[in-house]
Order: sequence, then C-alpha cells, then structure tokens
Amino acid sequence: MWFCFKDAFVSIVHKDCKADELLVRARVEGHIEAVFPNAKVRKTYGTDYLFRAVIKRKEVGRVLTNIAFHYSEPNFKNSVRDDDLHHAYSAVWGVMSRLQESLPYSRGPAGSALQSEMDSFYNERFDDKPIQMSL
Repeated sequence: MWFCFKDAFVSIVHKDCKADELLVRARVEGHIEAVFPNAKVRKTYGTDYLFRAVIKRKEVGRVLTNIAFHYSEPNFKNSVRDDDLHHAYSAVWGVMSRLQESLPYSRGPAGSALQSEMDSFYNERFDDKPIQMSL
C-alpha cells in the first residue's frame, strides 16, 4: 500500500519479514522516520526502494490509526510544504484524475468539448515532465 503524508511517502508491504511484521519502504531518507520515529531504517541499494524498516504490525496500525483520528487538513496537497514532495504528489494527482469519467473541475462528461479542453490542459501539465527530487 502507498501512503502519502504531508511530510513523507511510504510503501507498506508484507515481504521479507515475519507474520507479525510489515516492511515499510521509502525513496527519500527521513520519510520512514517522519511516520515511524522509532524505526530502525536501513539503506538498501539494488532494490526498488532505497530505505527500508521492518516494523511490527501493531505499531503500524497504532500509528496509522492515530493519524486518521487526528487528521484535520481540508486540502491535502496544500498541506505539503516540501516542494519536491508536493510536485510528486501533484503529478500523481493528475495521473489518477484520469481514472474518473470526467476530469476534475470539468462540467461535462468525457468526450465533450470542455472535456477535450481539460484533457489538453492536463496532458500539457502532467505528461512528459520529469520529477526533480533532491536527495
């Protein structure tokens, strides 16, 4: 599962760990610790995610539940202060918006003239733009 937080992006899977553990992965140093401050993070070259930590399922559940119960942001993307992370989330938002029948903020169904105009806007804004991340 992917989890997007205002100060971290992590992937949580059950891989290479015990039944009562989960593997938390991140691409950026410090992201795992931003969500799980007590995690013992290791750097792993040659894998899809550079940073990894094995964490007890109960701890993952406790942290995610705590975040859910205290979350109060009216607009997630606006809560992200790191420019690189905000840019990455915006790109994901644009790509995922294409799964809808009509694009966000459009006033017509897919195939309408307005929808075609919105398609052009999103294609220009989100396609073929590399994401610049400073590590």
